[in-house]
Amino acid sequence: MSARRWLNEPATWSDEGRNIRAVTDANTDFWRQTYYGVTRDSGHFYRQEVSGNFIMEVTLSGEYQEAHDHSGLMLRVDARNWLRAGIEYVDGTTHVSTVITRGFSDWSMAPWPHYAGSLRLRLTRHETALRVQCLDTDGSWKLVRLGYLNLPSTVQVGVMCCSPEREGFAASFSNFTVSGQEPSE
Repeated sequence: MSARRWLNEPATWSDEGRNIRAVTDANTDFWRQTYYGVTRDSGHFYRQEVSGNFIMEVTLSGEYQEAHDHSGLMLRVDARNWLRAGIEYVDGTTHVSTVITRGFSDWSMAPWPHYAGSLRLRLTRHETALRVQCLDTDGSWKLVRLGYLNLPSTVQVGVMCCSPEREGFAASFSNFTVSGQEPSE
């Protein structure tokens, strides 16, 4: 694995190994065309390169207050091929959301009634299949999305955050890990 570096470095951030914090700049997002007709590649993505299959996990927390404040995990090949998954504030409610982009972005989301200030998220690569899971309050991993991307062996992975409607969303990422082992669940 390579050293971490920013795509669109925010003005304010810190890295304490497995604990990362970032405050978003104004009008940041990752989105390509679909429905809204806009393309934005201005979100903050703290990334490293990893080859082959992997498991990436993080605990997300933040004060999600404005439309589309979001933070989470990201896998990226380039500006036209990526996945982002995490917490997103939509219609006054916190949701678990996933966007897969293959030239155009798709978007799936579901209200997460268990959100109480933090959420443990997992992204697993199985060749070209990508599995997104959240840790439920009962201690079990719940499937959020199973998707596909045509992936090269080496990709960029890491944490991301955006705030398309404002600046100053503070996102915290704790216990961030990337490993090459298969999860037991």
